[in-house]
Amino acid sequence: MRKVMGVAAAACAVLLVAGCGSEGGGTDKGGSSSGGSSTAGASSTGGSGGSGGERLTGAAVTEELTAAATGAGFAQDASGEQIPAEAKDCMVSWTADAEKAKDPAKSYTDTVATLTKGGWNEERSSGQGGSVIKSLKKSGWQLQASNHSAGPLKLVMFVAVDSGPECAAAIAAANKATPSS
Repeated sequence: MRKVMGVAAAACAVLLVAGCGSEGGGTDKGGSSSGGSSTAGASSTGGSGGSGGERLTGAAVTEELTAAATGAGFAQDASGEQIPAEAKDCMVSWTADAEKAKDPAKSYTDTVATLTKGGWNEERSSGQGGSVIKSLKKSGWQLQASNHSAGPLKLVMFVAVDSGPECAAAIAAANKATPSS
């Protein structure tokens, strides 16, 4: 159950860092790329997830992340964070097995590049001490892509959260149902 709290905390961090509450007025790096081709799951996700399109589901986001990350050379770490059943369609956690990747930094960069080609707009990027964190947005979802593979601990993780009010309520309910210790 401690893992659930970790995912919930990461989800909250994604929402705070990505600034999901400030839909208008911010600068959106990818805002001018309307239309175009979406290579990552447009045909099977219920739409490309553009500003006028349908909202993505948790399954569609998982499919896009899996395709982008495995295509870039990552395998999923099965021991990564688990999402509570109540929040499965609102939150996605995908942890890469960075130890097995040939070049985790390149695989991370390639994963993010594939996601942006698939309609995810990069909103923020920060780096310090060899770690890189990028915030991306698509169809009401906030994605935090974290690469901490430069040091001895190799951790690459992608956490996405649907920023809609229904999902905020579902995540809050999942947090209340989880024991704190």
